[in-house]
Amino acid sequence: MAIPLAKILISAVAVFMLVSASFATSEMPFMVVHKKAALNRLKSGAERVSVSFDIYNQGSATAYDVTLTDNSWDKARFEVVNGNTSKTWERLDAGGILSHSFELEAKVKGLFYGAPALVTFRIPTKAALQQAYSTPLLPLDILADKPPTDAFALVNLIS
Repeated sequence: MAIPLAKILISAVAVFMLVSASFATSEMPFMVVHKKAALNRLKSGAERVSVSFDIYNQGSATAYDVTLTDNSWDKARFEVVNGNTSKTWERLDAGGILSHSFELEAKVKGLFYGAPALVTFRIPTKAALQQAYSTPLLPLDILADKPPTDAFALVNLIS
């Protein structure tokens, strides 16, 4: 009776070692990309869009050749006035964070729905580039007719 129990224990230990080895080699980066945008009305009647990104590596391994690309800003509707819509970093360590921002000036009035940005990165154990997408933007009402929020402007509007 002791021999079959020993075989079962040896088999269980062998399976445990194989499963543990497969988990040990599956260490990978896990990217979480948060895209934010804020509208800033200028006194000249123009409006700027401040776009920022936070890229978090929630995985257990370093990501290399990290590239952020945000091609959702149509050149007919927006002009880049500060920064770039893409950025590259050499690496993002496990548990690390990268940030990037740029500013656009709106040319056209109306609702804008921003698509997610693309982040590509390389991991040493895979030949192909890995991809992650940012969160999408809530609709932006560009150059919208907004009621005044200043108390003096409200008084003038009422009287």
